[in-house]
Amino acid sequence: MDKKRDDEESEIALDARDAAQRRTLMQVLFINIGQAIVIGIVGLLAHSTGLMGAALDNLGDGLVYAVSVYAVGRTIVAKTRVARLSALFLFVLSFGLLIEVMRRFFSGGEPAGMIMIIAAIANALTNLYCLRLLRSHRREGVHLQASWVFTTNDMYSNAGIALSGLAVMYFKSPIPDLLIGLVVVVVAFLGGKEILEQASDADKAAN
Repeated sequence: MDKKRDDEESEIALDARDAAQRRTLMQVLFINIGQAIVIGIVGLLAHSTGLMGAALDNLGDGLVYAVSVYAVGRTIVAKTRVARLSALFLFVLSFGLLIEVMRRFFSGGEPAGMIMIIAAIANALTNLYCLRLLRSHRREGVHLQASWVFTTNDMYSNAGIALSGLAVMYFKSPIPDLLIGLVVVVVAFLGGKEILEQASDADKAAN
């Protein structure tokens, strides 16, 4: 009888944890989709490669959170599959941003430095709120670890965008914005690599 009651209590606890994970992931999903739309429009208007990269990051994050919602409550295999899919998103987005950096190098105008700074700070504050939501869940599965990596990378990227906005204003040149675009490409690629490593470690631990 005690064992049956313990099993029931354990199942209830797991269901509650899964529900909390879904709720958190849905919150950060909608936040990141909103960020992607707003920052993408601002990036286009400001001619900023860095902001466009931030928008792509937010879009990628939104996709990752969407597939992570699917992984909640599922097996380790499903969770590692989601993590690997997340890494693939990062690789694709980093390649797309690299193409955009190259295009703007040859044909883009000078970005608006002050707009870059304001948008990057606003985006960073929103990402900070997402990290606060994810903090208590980041050890609960490789799919949630991937979500934590994505949002942490966004914080670094936004700090770089704000600094490049200052450099654009000081040097009156688009080069700092293009350079931060390249940095975002590298950060996204390394983030994807880290997620793949976490997924491999999870597979080994499960086996």
